[in-house]
Amino acid sequence: MSTGQTSAAVAGAPIRRQLDRDDLLMRAGIGLLILWLMVTLILPLWWLLSKSFQNQNGEFVGLANYVQYFSTPALFASVGNSLFVALLTTAIVLPLAFTYAFALQRSCMRWKGLFQALALIPILAPSLLPAISLIYLFGNQGFLKDWLFGASIYGPIGIVISQVFYCFPHALMILIAALSMADSRLYEAADALGASKTRIFFTVTLPGAKYGVISAGFVVFTLVITDFGIAKVIGGRFNVLATDIFKQVIGQQNFEMGAVVGFVLLIPAVAAFIADRILQRRQVALLSARAVPLVPRPAPRRDWGLFAFCAVVGGLIFGLLAMSAWASVITRWPYNLALTLNNYAFGEFDSNGWAAYWNSLKLAGWTALIGTVVIFLGAYLLEKTRAFAFGRTLAQFMAMLPMAVPGLVLGLAYIFFFNAKGNPFGFIYATMAILVVNSITHFYTVSHLTATTALKQLDAEFEAVSASLKVSLFRTMARVTVPVCLPAVLDISIYLFVNAMTTVSAVIFLYSTDTKLASVSIINMDESGFTAAAAAMAITIVATSAGVKVLHLLLTRRLDRSTQAWRRR
Repeated sequence: MSTGQTSAAVAGAPIRRQLDRDDLLMRAGIGLLILWLMVTLILPLWWLLSKSFQNQNGEFVGLANYVQYFSTPALFASVGNSLFVALLTTAIVLPLAFTYAFALQRSCMRWKGLFQALALIPILAPSLLPAISLIYLFGNQGFLKDWLFGASIYGPIGIVISQVFYCFPHALMILIAALSMADSRLYEAADALGASKTRIFFTVTLPGAKYGVISAGFVVFTLVITDFGIAKVIGGRFNVLATDIFKQVIGQQNFEMGAVVGFVLLIPAVAAFIADRILQRRQVALLSARAVPLVPRPAPRRDWGLFAFCAVVGGLIFGLLAMSAWASVITRWPYNLALTLNNYAFGEFDSNGWAAYWNSLKLAGWTALIGTVVIFLGAYLLEKTRAFAFGRTLAQFMAMLPMAVPGLVLGLAYIFFFNAKGNPFGFIYATMAILVVNSITHFYTVSHLTATTALKQLDAEFEAVSASLKVSLFRTMARVTVPVCLPAVLDISIYLFVNAMTTVSAVIFLYSTDTKLASVSIINMDESGFTAAAAAMAITIVATSAGVKVLHLLLTRRLDRSTQAWRRR
């Protein structure tokens, strides 16, 4: 061997050792991620499934519980009710959200920023807020009760209207993204061929956004069929699957039948998720390298028509929020309309008082802090590891699964798993820790996809150069990857914070006397007849979420100037 070859071998040895060490660390990290998801997701769901095949003594009874469920008309009717409400809400939300998104992306109407901000308000509120507002508007003593022509707001009407308010922004965000990309050459060709505006819409616009429409439909369907808060507050005697689980577990202490209902609820959610994933794989790129981005041109009649539509929809959204805000400062509806802040003295209406709100802040803060670290690090391991294909595939599958699991089902599964005898993790049961773990797991998938999307934009050469310079992979991550991906990291943190602050279904089974949350307190105060206090707590959550969102925007803008200067010429 020549002297040059010997020197090259000696120089390459440290690099190989560095690569071997990084590879082992990455494999170990993926193993820990799999273990985390196994303990926080897979094993609890397995415990839930096994519980549905047992009796109260823990003995295996096969399908007896399922036979009892499907042979009980009062219980089985909830399946039809849930599907009816979910399908009707989806049918209403999709055209509303599509038209609204079309106005924001494909028109030259004024005040787009204001209308977009109005439409996204429901994301900052617990799902119970629109139900409370509708009670004040159309309830037995509602301000507009005569407008329903004798119909009752307590039941499917109230559930559907509330769900439309709650689900609208979720569908809107997907459709805004779907309509943000278009090739103007297609529209120019259609105009040259003399196609009418209607025909262009159905042959060019709608097909180009069809996957976004389908995805939005599945999201709305899943949100409605798995939501608990709205049906609990305004559902009346109209039973759905989510409220059936609550009644079986909390009302009757029938955990086995609750497990059966939970598994039944899991089926449509998983089916919608699988169908959505299959359709997304068939999606193709809408813009080629030669595409000319579509720039909307002024059209006064169209723009003013869409402006009027957005004004009505945005006004209704703001009206429901304003109704709850007003109700929260009314002395006693409808007898004494004097303004007061007494409804914010939560200690007079709930035993936990303001402690429930501070518990929610703690939950949201810890979920955002721990969840952001766990999820971003997990996505980094899956994206940057080149070997260990089996482990990466398994972890990726497990990371996508939480999106298909309703929060109510996950919470019930946690009861069975973490409360089981001999479980070494049982010490976190009935503590703030189990609420944090549950929230991170429940909202894992969307955050994981956000992190993965950001990481895919980085060239793999960063890691290769780091290895050649004998710099560890994790140091590269801290010095290069995290600063570049900082906007996505902040988006993940605010997403986790707001959802942990507003969630109901994911935590309704898991809180204790010391860890009662603001969203749970809303349900309890409403059940006790303190609807004004419940509205006050809901408004407090909205104000907190909005304040944190504003801080997030200001922080993002400031950090953008210091860490994202490379994006600007």
